[in-house]
Amino acid sequence: MGYIKEPEGIDLVVVPRSKPDNEQDALVSEYIRKDKLRRKAKLRKKVI
Repeated sequence: MGYIKEPEGIDLVVVPRSKPDNEQDALVSEYIRKDKLRRKAKLRKKVI
């Protein structure tokens, strides 16, 4: 892995996890899935 430069004015903090949190991962996955559907629907409306 390489070094990640912080953008100016933004503090980047990486918190390592020793055990995965399946519930939290499922919530993030659900949010991403819903956002993709929302964006696809918005693009379809623009095309029509």
